[in-house]
Amino acid sequence: MMNLKNIGIQMTDKVLLFINGVPPSNLPETEGYSLIACTDGAFHYLKEKNFPLDQLDFISGDFDSHSGQDDSVYEEKFIYTPDQDKTDFQKALEIIESRGGKEIEIYGASGGEMDHFLGNLTVAFQFKEKMDITFYDESSTYFFAKKKATLNEVHGKTISLYPFPAAIAVMTKGLKWPLNQETLDLTKRIGTRNVADSETVEISYTSGDLIIFVGK
Repeated sequence: MMNLKNIGIQMTDKVLLFINGVPPSNLPETEGYSLIACTDGAFHYLKEKNFPLDQLDFISGDFDSHSGQDDSVYEEKFIYTPDQDKTDFQKALEIIESRGGKEIEIYGASGGEMDHFLGNLTVAFQFKEKMDITFYDESSTYFFAKKKATLNEVHGKTISLYPFPAAIAVMTKGLKWPLNQETLDLTKRIGTRNVADSETVEISYTSGDLIIFVGK
């Protein structure tokens, strides 16, 4: 797996979370995680893909699509979260936060309905100061970057810098089209579809928020 590091973050035990977007075509290995969880919608595709369900620490959601029959053996793992003012993703992160999770790797956040994907980014934004959240999908890996970030083993990969909604004084090293103290703004200029010219890329900015997408 590609090595991604946000400078200034002390890595802790990792959490693996599946949510109800487009299911990953290849499920990740489960070794190395201190906690593995999913929302109730993701539980259905994990079951269809023969994921080792006994390794799940919890399954959260309102269970409105849950059959309650074949899955009864897992009921002790169910956490009922009926609050309709929050998304299932948000409620799952709240549970993970209560259990001390800090480094979260997420599958199933993108694809399908785009408002769902944008909503997931907004939820991640709300938790970005509490957790180090990284998303994985079929085309890229992406995360909210700290003010200084280093990407390793990325030569030749597509790198996109997406302000949320603005990032000030962006500087890069190792990209084909470098940025030097430049401002990215969602309504004026974004930094998508750049390319890594070296194995290591360094990105920094002084204020605002920035999502980094690393193509596969």
